[in-house]
Amino acid sequence: MSPPGTSAEPSPPGVNPELGPPAKAEPADKTRRVVLITGAAGGLGQALVCEFTAQGWFVAAGFHRSPLPAQPDTVLPVQLDVSRKDHAQAAALSCLRRWGRLDALINNAGLIADAPLWQSSEADWDRVLRTNLKGAFLCSQAALGPMLDQRRGHIVNIASFSGRVGAAGQANYSAAKAALLGLTQSLAREVGGGNVCVNAVLPGVLPTAMTANLPAETRERLTRTNVLGRANTLAEVARFVAFLATLENVSGQIFQLDSRLAPWT
Repeated sequence: MSPPGTSAEPSPPGVNPELGPPAKAEPADKTRRVVLITGAAGGLGQALVCEFTAQGWFVAAGFHRSPLPAQPDTVLPVQLDVSRKDHAQAAALSCLRRWGRLDALINNAGLIADAPLWQSSEADWDRVLRTNLKGAFLCSQAALGPMLDQRRGHIVNIASFSGRVGAAGQANYSAAKAALLGLTQSLAREVGGGNVCVNAVLPGVLPTAMTANLPAETRERLTRTNVLGRANTLAEVARFVAFLATLENVSGQIFQLDSRLAPWT
């Protein structure tokens, strides 16, 4: 609190007063961009880390509980609980301290707690929305400071087809992902003038831990809803996201990466 009669100096964008200003960045190749990926220990997260690394990016790989396997020097593992504001700010600050910039944020962290609504607990509802929606909000807030300072950046939100059409037994997840689509387009309007892009990707049903416990008949039914008769792959989704993060004239868009069809409305 400021003394009576004085006003507190506002902190510069991207600086958490409790953490202090970023330390001097290590010398880095300025031609290499920097990306922060949340949920990097999961199946899609690991594919994203591999693809961005292969494309020549510096990668801050955010993980919650499961530590990442050994990584090259261009990858910085960062412990990150996306539901905590201090973790989100510290992760963005780690990018600034290590490389002096932050060019892209991939909000990939997510979880499910499937059950019919009347059987869902309030704790599960809160947990699903806290990770899938609040986490994207907090990490985007933390990343926007340096991006707006740079007048360049790209936020990619990993959403879901369930957010477009709803899914029985996934009211909590569908609600969170539908809200994430709204967040994507609202934020795109807010920061477009600062030359920051915000887009969403619907990756489709992928072979990850999130879908591993689905009954075989459910996986087969979901596969049949694709007009190509097959689901997408982790590698193809990762390639698309890495490509999207390089685009400078596309924002506020929702990209569906399988062949399921839904009404335009």
